[in-house]
Amino acid sequence: MLPVTPNRVSVLRGVRLETGGRGGSAYDVFIDAQGLITAVEPTTGIPAGPGEVDGRDHLALPGLVNTHAHIDKSWIGHPWQSYGGEGGTDGRIRHERARRDELGIPSLGITRRVLAEFVRFGTTALRTHVDVDLGLGLRGIEIVREAVAEYDGAITAEIVAFPQDGVLRRPGVLALLRAAAEAGAEHIGGLDPASIDRDPVGQLDGLFDIAADTGVGIDIHLHDPAELGAFQFDLILDRTEALGLAGRVNIAHGFALAQVDAARRRDLLQRMSQLDVTLTTVAPLRLPQLPLHELDAAGVRFGLGTDGIRDLWSPYGTGDLLGIAWQYARSSSLVRDEDLRRVVELATTDGGPFAGIGHNALSPGDRADLVLIDAENAMDALVRMPPRELVLGAGRVLHQA
Repeated sequence: MLPVTPNRVSVLRGVRLETGGRGGSAYDVFIDAQGLITAVEPTTGIPAGPGEVDGRDHLALPGLVNTHAHIDKSWIGHPWQSYGGEGGTDGRIRHERARRDELGIPSLGITRRVLAEFVRFGTTALRTHVDVDLGLGLRGIEIVREAVAEYDGAITAEIVAFPQDGVLRRPGVLALLRAAAEAGAEHIGGLDPASIDRDPVGQLDGLFDIAADTGVGIDIHLHDPAELGAFQFDLILDRTEALGLAGRVNIAHGFALAQVDAARRRDLLQRMSQLDVTLTTVAPLRLPQLPLHELDAAGVRFGLGTDGIRDLWSPYGTGDLLGIAWQYARSSSLVRDEDLRRVVELATTDGGPFAGIGHNALSPGDRADLVLIDAENAMDALVRMPPRELVLGAGRVLHQA
């Protein structure tokens, strides 16, 4: 266990780094008053002084970045909630709508608890979907903004205004999404344009019009399988190209990409790379995983997320993004060092742009977001998922074991 530390850290001494080609040697990390890394130098062995931390040769990873979360809805803090209602996306939507008021979803207390779980497992930045519908209006977004603001910049979050109950089948939702975009939401969401709204052209035209008008990004939940899902990939890519929205569109889940044949997938990945349409996955165990080597070879950026944790959709989930990385690697049968290290990069360095923090590699100029773990290397950290000993956000102590 690390010694007790002050809230703000100026120097982290004697930690091992694997990012930036540093090869696991011991370094001192210097942090300024704005929470930015100013220098990373070979350790001098000088004992930690006031405002400093003795890293005790622990492994330092960049802060974990959760690229697909739902921090506005959970039953964490309530007594155990038994799984009820019907299965399938539409069945879960109906069940959630029936019970959310009873459980106080959304509320500041719930959102605080979800964020606290994320933070203690090392998440320092996230992209979160927040429900927007005719019953809630934009209240959920206001609650999430308030909860994140309580960290006073030590964690960062981008918001997706998310139409969980559909877009076109609920008249007025498109207007709410436009209002959310105009009020500062960084992205607007969509949901299975074919199977939920049964009008993929209409839903996507509505979403892309808002994005083109307001400058926000688009982040679409797409669960639809195989060729039905791939057809919607095509529609999304067509609109991204036609409206000049390259680099502003993400597809979440995207199960179809792993279900179509290799030639169809290659063509989709090529277009996605050209238009910088990204992917996020929560590594579901019941379905084939998005293929790491094919995505990397095509140059398609993707990130990892927890989805909801202990909510009315599923009792599972802990908020540990490193656990999702483990799940993705294990279910993809990844065993080689280079692949295991790559998956850790997905959960840390590569996630930064999804949450608006850009570079996230423990380099000078980066935010001092980092996690100390008693692990031999990144591969060991991934396969064992040891406790997080210390979590810093912008140079401030967020969690200490």
